[in-house]
Amino acid sequence: MSRTPQSTPKSTEDRFLGRRISPLTRRRLHNFRANRRGFWSLWIFLVIFVVALFAEFVANDKPFLAYYDGELYAPIFKDYPETAFGGDFETAADYRDPVVAAKINARGWMIWPLVRYHHRTVAWDLPVPAPSPPDAEHWLGTDDQARDVVARLIYGFRISVLFGFVLTVISAAIGVTAGAIQGYFGGWIDLVFQRFMEIWSGLPTLYLLIIMASVVEPNFWWLLGLLLMFTWMGFVGVVRAEFLRARNFDYVRAARALGVSDLTIMYRHVLPNALVATITFMPFTLAGSVTMLTSLDFLGIGLPPGSASLGEILAQGKANLQAYWLGLTAFFTIAIMLSLLIFIGEAVRDALDPRKLFAGEPAPAEEAVTLQPGAAPKADLEGAE
Repeated sequence: MSRTPQSTPKSTEDRFLGRRISPLTRRRLHNFRANRRGFWSLWIFLVIFVVALFAEFVANDKPFLAYYDGELYAPIFKDYPETAFGGDFETAADYRDPVVAAKINARGWMIWPLVRYHHRTVAWDLPVPAPSPPDAEHWLGTDDQARDVVARLIYGFRISVLFGFVLTVISAAIGVTAGAIQGYFGGWIDLVFQRFMEIWSGLPTLYLLIIMASVVEPNFWWLLGLLLMFTWMGFVGVVRAEFLRARNFDYVRAARALGVSDLTIMYRHVLPNALVATITFMPFTLAGSVTMLTSLDFLGIGLPPGSASLGEILAQGKANLQAYWLGLTAFFTIAIMLSLLIFIGEAVRDALDPRKLFAGEPAPAEEAVTLQPGAAPKADLEGAE
């Protein structure tokens, strides 16, 4: 009795984020999920980062909505004069002012964020001198300028992670390009690039930052540009080694014989193999970038004074040893953040490691088996024997 071939149904696991993936990619995702520590670290980090990304909606000294005299206002998006709420001045309304708050509550209401302080807001009504210890109003206390530590922690986490992300992505783009050119063409191009990198990496980065801080006031983009001048070299080595190894492979030679341009060979044939090592390296570079900004802020040559920064909170903890909550808050925040990034990096490294790719339990596969026309199932062949 013959069986008619049946078409294989499309497996839902063949898609990731709406795009079709290869069985190899599915296996890598399975290995990443199998690393429970790295998998849950990724989710925890994403939740914290998303919350910090919308810091204005979590910690702010302005309410989401204000209803006054039959009209709705959105102070978190737009500044309104005090006269709009029955005040006497044309300046922007201070919603924490007891007089303004009493006028609004008398004829309306306000919806506040979870933390009623911006990272620059000064709490003038502290019961003790600043820095004040944690209480019901300030969950992690205040710093030496009477600013809420929770608010500064949320904003500082956001700027640190964004700085690390931008620095890592741009450094990876420059480093991959430089390493690809060096490794693919070799010869004098590789030799000149390597000598240039040896000289360039010998420049004292910290001294350059100190000199810059004495000439201009450092800001986000100044620090990013200066650190970018040196960070990209960390990606060159792994990409260059991959291109040096792959440029003499048979498929590359065949592509050259067919007249394929060097740019197409580099981009479509060799680069996908080099990206495995690059992606593995990126989480560790991100952790290093965040640590670098934190260190500069701790030394006082990072972001401008008054900016929310984890390093600045750590420096305040050092300057105010009696305010133990400052040092402990910064320490545990930095330790948890870096631990999560390291765990994610380890999981990515294991997922992309060729030696571990097919180790352990197999990835979930499709139940149906595609048969060639005229071929019998394996069970039928064994029964016939």
